[in-house]
Amino acid sequence: MTINKIDDISFKLNKQHDFSWLKKYGNAFWGLDETGSGCICVGMEKEDERYFCKIAGVDTLEAEVSPRESVATLKNAIQIYKDLEHPNLIKLIEAYAYQELYIAVFRWAEGDCLFDHWNFEAYEKDSSLKSPKQRLKELPIRKKLDMAEVLFSFLQRVQEQGYVAVDFYDGSIMYDFATDTTTICDIDFFRKVPVVNDMGADWFGTKRLKAPEEYEEGAVIDEQTNLFTLGALLFEFFGTFTGEEIGQRYMWNRFLPCDISCWQLSEESYKVASKAVAQNRHQRYTTIKEFWEAWNAAVEKLSGEEKACRK
Repeated sequence: MTINKIDDISFKLNKQHDFSWLKKYGNAFWGLDETGSGCICVGMEKEDERYFCKIAGVDTLEAEVSPRESVATLKNAIQIYKDLEHPNLIKLIEAYAYQELYIAVFRWAEGDCLFDHWNFEAYEKDSSLKSPKQRLKELPIRKKLDMAEVLFSFLQRVQEQGYVAVDFYDGSIMYDFATDTTTICDIDFFRKVPVVNDMGADWFGTKRLKAPEEYEEGAVIDEQTNLFTLGALLFEFFGTFTGEEIGQRYMWNRFLPCDISCWQLSEESYKVASKAVAQNRHQRYTTIKEFWEAWNAAVEKLSGEEKACRK
């Protein structure tokens, strides 16, 4: 292990790198090195502009791929960000190779990642600290419904452009609690259809949210998978689960919705979300659009007071 520094920000990596070339983007003010992708993420600031720089091939301590694979993945992802341009998707500025590395530069977006695993130890040590996930749970329902609307809109865009949302989870979403802005920040593994699960149970994604076909080698990964993922995220936002229930997802390789008594919204909206996460793909909605329409019809029946205040 070596300690690499960019200005006052330190990174623990498997080898030493020269990052002086990053100075073209100003000074570093934030950094993240605990990634399985083999990338580091750096916040850079120059005058009134801020940038989010993702650098592949640096061989992080927790890398699950080789530096070469890390570079290939980020390089391939650039066209995905271009194809799926959306008001709530982080904005790509430029991307290029630098020696054995590859860098993607985005416009900086304020917000907290909804699954910030690199901070979990701090939350365990200090119970007074609230994770973004906890803070999201405490938001008024209206604000969470607005976030859901963003996700429906984005995944409809994904579908229209012929992609499937591979490895899309709460760690791919940021929320700015000051401005109530949702930002999609990580879509590197999305794929163009047709897509088939060629990895079996090791298919990309967290077991907290994966669809049944994401465990089955040879299964088709398609729009029904996208809407399952979205349904599972809705249960994360509006449902409550015990630690034991979440642990069972890892043990059984299966997502199950919370009991209706642990659901914040109406019974009708519960039924809508439950249909999206049906284990049998043929029992789900046919399209994201159909799911979206059913969801809107259900939540529109909530009273204004419930939307604004209910927790």
